[in-house]
Amino acid sequence: MHRAFVALMYFFMLCPLIFVVWLSFFKDAILFFPPAGYTLSWYMNAWSNPAFANGFVISLQVALLASACGVALGVLATLGIVRHRFRGERTVNTLLLSPLLVPGIVAGVAIYLFYLAAENYFDMDIVGSYGGLVIAHVCLTIPWTVRLVSASMVGLDPSIEEAARNLGANGRVAFLRVTLPMLRPAIVAAALFSFIVSFENLELSLSLVGPGRTTLPIAIMQYLEFNLDPTIAAVASVQILLLGIIMLATDRFVKLSQVV
Repeated sequence: MHRAFVALMYFFMLCPLIFVVWLSFFKDAILFFPPAGYTLSWYMNAWSNPAFANGFVISLQVALLASACGVALGVLATLGIVRHRFRGERTVNTLLLSPLLVPGIVAGVAIYLFYLAAENYFDMDIVGSYGGLVIAHVCLTIPWTVRLVSASMVGLDPSIEEAARNLGANGRVAFLRVTLPMLRPAIVAAALFSFIVSFENLELSLSLVGPGRTTLPIAIMQYLEFNLDPTIAAVASVQILLLGIIMLATDRFVKLSQVV
């Protein structure tokens, strides 16, 4: 009975993914059930659409840069919060985690207005620039690193690092050779979640992209304005496959169940 309940819950959670992949093979342009047949033409249609290809490349580049910068900055911030006591520590921690609480569309509008003010002050173009989009996504990824790495760092035994220092290692060497390897599962998990959150983001990017820099979620939204066929299901299926492969490859080297 217990196994049947667990299997039912897994099926319930995976149902949306299963139906999206199934819809991507429907032969009919207008979706109805049961389908008249099955085809791979929608995948070919998505492949031949330059908006999807360009959006995928932009999303991939932004997600890689944002996750790398976000993890590096998040680890440093977490080290300062967990290992050092200072006035305003709670305020800084809340500030770093606040993007998780703010709705994406609200954060996107706020960053857009901030960029406009910065443009007027510095007399330079920021809205619609590639750098501005990456910086916004870095702000989106930092909270995941702070949350995961801080939870892992709090659970570490400080006596291990102290033993390394007693054996002659300074603080930097002890952190790099002792503490950082123990934090590897949390850091890898933070990089994975940061990449996924950035790659799939729509609300934050909506007001920040410029001509020729449309991300994949925005390209999908623009396609849906004039079309309602299984091409979008095909694009979503490829995304599901890509992210699934990344998660499985990550779990192969670092067990995500240790930190999530």
